[in-house]
Amino acid sequence: MGVSRPFCKSILLSSIYPSTAASLRFPSSLRRGSFFMASLSSKNDSSSSSSECKNPQSDTPSPSSAIDFLSLCHRLKITKRTGWVRRGIENPESISDHMYRMGIMALITADIPGVNRDRCIKLAIVHDIAEGGISHAFDAIVGDIAPSDGIPKAEKSRREREALEHMCKLLGGGPRAEELSELWMEYEENLTLEAKLVKDFDKIEMILQALEYESGKFQTDVGKAWAAEIISRRRQRKVGSAE
Repeated sequence: MGVSRPFCKSILLSSIYPSTAASLRFPSSLRRGSFFMASLSSKNDSSSSSSECKNPQSDTPSPSSAIDFLSLCHRLKITKRTGWVRRGIENPESISDHMYRMGIMALITADIPGVNRDRCIKLAIVHDIAEGGISHAFDAIVGDIAPSDGIPKAEKSRREREALEHMCKLLGGGPRAEELSELWMEYEENLTLEAKLVKDFDKIEMILQALEYESGKFQTDVGKAWAAEIISRRRQRKVGSAE
């Protein structure tokens, strides 16, 4: 059925000036169509408004949660590794220093079948992260718990889990906090090939750091000679075990 130009003009005017709609006369079929379109438009507006009002949990933490979490992570930068402190090393590395070089190790290592290198990088930068929370949750102890502290492994793990839980809550929960917790647990329980490789990196980084302290700490010929002897014996031991 054709629609005359006046009717089309009337419809256009009613859409621009709703107040004029009441004074216009339309065929019943057009009135029903107009009401249907108006109803549909109203539903769409309502649906749009409803979706805008929803506040689903974001995949990322809020700016406030992120900064609170990162501020706590600052402890990792200023907390020195306990083992080196106990051995009298001047200005020893921090927990963060240790984790950073482990992350670089994971980045540059060769591709290994069945090993996800990107996940190794994540594990490296997360594996000691709870030590930043320990010094917050347990003010009486140092964040980096060394074997010489005499704290049983189960108790050390319990404290780290509690500290990690605090840090995840600080992050606001959600997918990022869950990933952080899963990565830490994977490393702690040595569950995967990636975890095993990163645990090796943990030991290698410590040995490398010790070697750097050994070569740079001694200021006298006697000290340097004795250090060289120790390094020589270590090498001989490695050759013997390899044979």
